[in-house]
Amino acid sequence: MTDQAVDARGENRSAGDRFPAAAESHFLGRARELKELRADIERAGLDTLSGRKAPRARVLLIAGRPGSGRTALAGELVRRISDRYPDGVLRARLTEPDGTPVPVERAARDLLTALGRPTPPGAGEDDLTYALRAALAGTRTLLLLDDAAGAEQVDALLPDDAACLLVAVSEGPLTGISDVRPCTLGGLDAKSGVELLAHRIDPVRITVDPRAAESLAEVCQGQPAALTLAAGWLAARPQAAVSDLAKQLRADPEEGPALGRVLRLVHDGLPAPAARMLRLLALAPAGDVDAHTASALAGCSLESAAELLDDFAALGLLRAVPGPLPRHEVPGCLHPLLTALARRHDRPAELQLARARMLERTVRLLQACRAVTETDSPEARERQRQLPQGLRFATPRAAADWLAARRPALLAAARLAVADGELDTLARRLMSQLVRAMVAHLGTQAAAGDLYGVHRLVLDVAERRELPREKAAALLNLADLDARTGRTAEALARYRAALDAGREANDPYATGRAMESVGSAHQELGDYDRAADWFGRALAQRLARGERSDAARLYGRIATAHTYAGRYGEAQRNWRAAVAAHRKLGDVAAHARALSELARVQEYAGRPEECLRTCQEAVEWARRAEDARLQAALQLRLADTLERLGDPVAARLHRGAAERMLGDGTGPEGGPDEGGTDGTSPEQAANACEIRSASPED
Repeated sequence: MTDQAVDARGENRSAGDRFPAAAESHFLGRARELKELRADIERAGLDTLSGRKAPRARVLLIAGRPGSGRTALAGELVRRISDRYPDGVLRARLTEPDGTPVPVERAARDLLTALGRPTPPGAGEDDLTYALRAALAGTRTLLLLDDAAGAEQVDALLPDDAACLLVAVSEGPLTGISDVRPCTLGGLDAKSGVELLAHRIDPVRITVDPRAAESLAEVCQGQPAALTLAAGWLAARPQAAVSDLAKQLRADPEEGPALGRVLRLVHDGLPAPAARMLRLLALAPAGDVDAHTASALAGCSLESAAELLDDFAALGLLRAVPGPLPRHEVPGCLHPLLTALARRHDRPAELQLARARMLERTVRLLQACRAVTETDSPEARERQRQLPQGLRFATPRAAADWLAARRPALLAAARLAVADGELDTLARRLMSQLVRAMVAHLGTQAAAGDLYGVHRLVLDVAERRELPREKAAALLNLADLDARTGRTAEALARYRAALDAGREANDPYATGRAMESVGSAHQELGDYDRAADWFGRALAQRLARGERSDAARLYGRIATAHTYAGRYGEAQRNWRAAVAAHRKLGDVAAHARALSELARVQEYAGRPEECLRTCQEAVEWARRAEDARLQAALQLRLADTLERLGDPVAARLHRGAAERMLGDGTGPEGGPDEGGTDGTSPEQAANACEIRSASPED
């Protein structure tokens, strides 16, 4: 949350979380504002007055300076009215802790993820916001958009359904969104300010000198965040008088907001190591802090870091984040003030070293997160045992929970490391381990959205550092994700760029991979001549390097392109070459599949006798390969061929054999191998085609 006062207990969720109504909280003051906001929900809008139905959700705006309790007020409003929105509450934060606006694309993706909706990797802002509106259509959902930087962000995420409600929190008005009346927050009234102090410290200290408490609330300008820190300072000093604190704040020679003066007082009263850690917490990605982050930043033990974080939370400097793991959040209103303190007290080199320690710790945690899943070999288990105890995860489930909880912070760490520009080596290692950990725990499909963003960061670093090999790898990964989501033209452009980068790096793997993928993209676009040409270029490279297995596979890819183009003679010639190559390699399964594809083309070409002989040979090789599914498919092809040749009795025998193998009486269907643009890399899509009796035009 951006601000942390007023709601003395507090309820927090990370951006994009969907949650039920919070439990009863201790909320102080703002009765008038709450009444006005609830009345604003019911009032007639301009569209209603003109006789038209409101086409979009009503927007309630809570405006105020950071630290004014604006987020706490929004949270309390949501808690009180959430039962009117049975489809749930969504929250998103629209400004980074350093003040950078969150891209609408990322906010929409997080909200869709919270709704359990798919978010295609690489999808643009328009596509994602359209998908979000479609997901919210016909629902009664409440959106809380915290710390909005401008009207453009809010308008892009605004549902097109009047049954929904959007509560926006911002520092100023949202000019450009119609029919919005802001609820502008100032300081708390004196009574509520004193109540806030009494809630956090011994009430007797207030009752013995109520005027001092009122004076302190006045010095803090009624600002909830400042009062919370003041109360934390007093709670840590039971012998201090409330009047003494008010006098110290009045005597502060530095001008500025009350929150800054109270924070300086709290900071200066801490022991030097604790004060240094507090300043360094401004470097925590996304303002999300756990013991590992704090200990790495400050260079202290995990135990010391955990104790200090709890102390900071007691002082009101941090906010505990609900969840299975002990984590804290730096309040958004304190982040710029802590950054200013760090710049004043710490040299730039010290801050850079702290950031590097934090990134290095993150890399090692990601390595451990992935290593815990690698239990299939003694070597992997030994590497896991060699990790320091503090970095180990007890079980894969514990590692997965950590990855899920820390996901926003990990992605933010990657973005910040790349933006820094001076830590590119660490940034590259971090992104490499982040990709591996996500794939290990989530799988490529589920993590595709996040992976797309990470690969774009890798590309940024590779271009900045002029690293053609890494540029080629990043372009290939991005192109693969583009291809899987149907953006074939974009994938083709990236594959060609990857080819240029691979040639510049003299990287034969990247070059061959790119040439084959260019062919795949052309095939997906229906340009079979160019597809066959590019597969042929990739084949020539594989043959020149003696890579016989890849060459055998590429013969099949060339044959597939010719099949789609209706050039059955060329297709048969290349499938025969594939059959011969697989036979020389001793790959029985691939040999059987290549024969089955040759029989398919012979059928297309109107040569049933040849198809029959080839199918019979393929059945024998499939039997040797113990591929029952392929045997069944070939039996069905034999049945179809025999029927065309006028032998229905034999056809029934083969069809019965196929049904017994499959068990359900149905045959598999599929098409020629098209690896590279259907979600499978060229290496994985080797000979994954299945048998069917239709023509390629079908």
